[in-house]
Amino acid sequence: MNNPLRRLKQLPWLSLFLVALLTIFWASVLEIVLHLSASRFALISRAMSLLLEPPLGILMAVAIAIGIGALAVLFLEIIYPQLFITTGVLWALVLCLLIATFLRDLLPFPTNLEPSYFMLIGNMLGIFTKGKPYWR
Repeated sequence: MNNPLRRLKQLPWLSLFLVALLTIFWASVLEIVLHLSASRFALISRAMSLLLEPPLGILMAVAIAIGIGALAVLFLEIIYPQLFITTGVLWALVLCLLIATFLRDLLPFPTNLEPSYFMLIGNMLGIFTKGKPYWR
C-alpha cells in the first residue's frame, strides 16, 4: 500500500524554504529602501501615499504579492537549476513563502508585507504564472 505522505516527504523543503527566505529578504530590502526614500523626498512620499491608499491599495498589495511570487520562482530556477520543478514543488513553494512572510512579520521593522489573504492569493498567482512551464 502506498504512503500518501511519501511524495510530501520527498519534496526539497530546505531548498524551497531558503528560496522563500531569500525572496522575502530582498522584498524587505526594497521596501525599506522605499520607506527611507519616502522619508527623505516629498515626491516619493506623495507617490507612495497615492498608490497605497484605499482605491489602489488593494491592487498594489496584490501586484506586490504577485511580483514576490514570480521572484521566488525566478530565484528557484537560478539557484537550484538541477531541481526538477513540478506542480507539487510550486505548491510547496507557496507554503514556504507564506511561512517566510509570517517570520518576516515577527521582525520589528515597518512593513507592508504582512501576511494576508491578498498576499497569499498574489503569491499563488505569481508562482503559478511564472511557473506555468512546469505544470505537469
